[in-house]
Amino acid sequence: MFTVQVPGPEQPYIMTLVAGLHEREAAPLIRHQGQDVTVAAFLRTIYRHARVLAGQGIGRGSLVALFAPNHPEALAIRYAAHLLGAAAVFLSVPGTPERRAELLAQIAPDLLVLFPETAGFLPEGARVRTAAIGIDLPDALRLDRLAAGEPGEPIECLAHPDELAVIVSSGGTTGVPKGSCRSFATYSAMVHARSNPKRRQLVNGHLAYLSQALVDITLLGGGTVVLVDHFEPAATLAMIEVERITDLFLVEPQLFELMDHPDVGHRDLSSLRVINHIGASAPASLRRRARARLGPVIAHTYGASEIGLVSVLTPAEHDPSVPERFTCAGRIFPGVEVRFRGADGAPVEPGEPGEIEVRSPAMAAGYRNRPDLQAAAFQDGWYRTGDLGRLDPDGYLHVLGRTADIAWEGGMMVTPTLLEDTLCGLAQVRYAMVVAEPDGGARLAAMLPWPGGRIDLEACRAAVLAQFGAALARSMVWLPLERMPLTEQGKPDRAAIRELGREALPAASLS
Repeated sequence: MFTVQVPGPEQPYIMTLVAGLHEREAAPLIRHQGQDVTVAAFLRTIYRHARVLAGQGIGRGSLVALFAPNHPEALAIRYAAHLLGAAAVFLSVPGTPERRAELLAQIAPDLLVLFPETAGFLPEGARVRTAAIGIDLPDALRLDRLAAGEPGEPIECLAHPDELAVIVSSGGTTGVPKGSCRSFATYSAMVHARSNPKRRQLVNGHLAYLSQALVDITLLGGGTVVLVDHFEPAATLAMIEVERITDLFLVEPQLFELMDHPDVGHRDLSSLRVINHIGASAPASLRRRARARLGPVIAHTYGASEIGLVSVLTPAEHDPSVPERFTCAGRIFPGVEVRFRGADGAPVEPGEPGEIEVRSPAMAAGYRNRPDLQAAAFQDGWYRTGDLGRLDPDGYLHVLGRTADIAWEGGMMVTPTLLEDTLCGLAQVRYAMVVAEPDGGARLAAMLPWPGGRIDLEACRAAVLAQFGAALARSMVWLPLERMPLTEQGKPDRAAIRELGREALPAASLS
């Protein structure tokens, strides 16, 4: 008779996850398209896929990649690979076939899994072994059909703590996304979770990014995951009400779309405990507006795919009576080390700004097949974030922006976030994103008006002039837009904004 292995404190997360699932087999686990997937059914899917993958030679040392929709079977295949001791990666989707081909060459998987929604992402001529779920493709295994014929009984977990487990994609805003590599031990530290069976996590972001960790954290804690294919503000507000969502993760543009939607006042959002936002600049004026409109549920975290989460400002710490709280990224998590270095590489004085470097138990070991970038970013056990920051006397981390985007004007530090805050302080500006050109010249201000309104560019110029002076005001290129360009991840698309700025110059400038 098979006995599910009881995980020890240092065991790979997949062993802990499977053992926990076996303790609640009859319970709903995942909600997808309005239907419940029970724990027992999900476990059977994992074990069946594991047997098929093993029969195809997948095991320790292998890598399974997925162009995956937010679908229960995508999660099951990933868990099946991990049970076999193989690594897995949810691939991001660069916008061109050429970049997707580069990404596949860089990741070099032993097997690529495609779904009906993602089959079109496979670039023509890609030299990779493929499998498919729910669709017949030339030369591809029908993984789901093969799995349907396998028994759903448990199999032994073969994952080893020191071997490659998970590759997490970066956003790829500056080129082909980088893949951050973690062992089973490191990834287990990243997703370690306390018991929280009442958690209902809405996952409507791509699994390639932080969403995959949120799924694991929720399931490890005994909670339920609600999977939705993409973010749309009205649908998200409705889902919170109908599914009694407790936890939600959004990148900043999504948060601002949600909080400004007219349905906010008509939906029952009382189930929400936390809306966590991360991923782009967050001007204090917009963060205050988020709390005023959505209530005391806003949490702000700082982190990256390479280092996991570094700090958090909890909902309770979003205190309107302490305005400076809305300019910080919160307190550093236990076990995470942060230091600050000046331009000369020397440590800065306490409280002074410096480039943020991080070391943590959840930090990646490096990049998949990118030794040049790895050598520059990962040094002596520390990760160089490229962000400028400081620690205030109360222990709160302030992230000032990308070091390359920060300038000094008349002895004053000028950051994109400060400029955005100034612009968002104007009644006519609903949202603004400022992107600095790499040469330190123009600053491109992409701005959205309120519905039915328009942006007065003279008023924008006057506000910047009053706050930062004539030289900086002359450097601005004004880009009033109807929609903010966004990446696949939902972050502001800096490259697209730069392209719009180059097209608009000099007509958009009032200098």
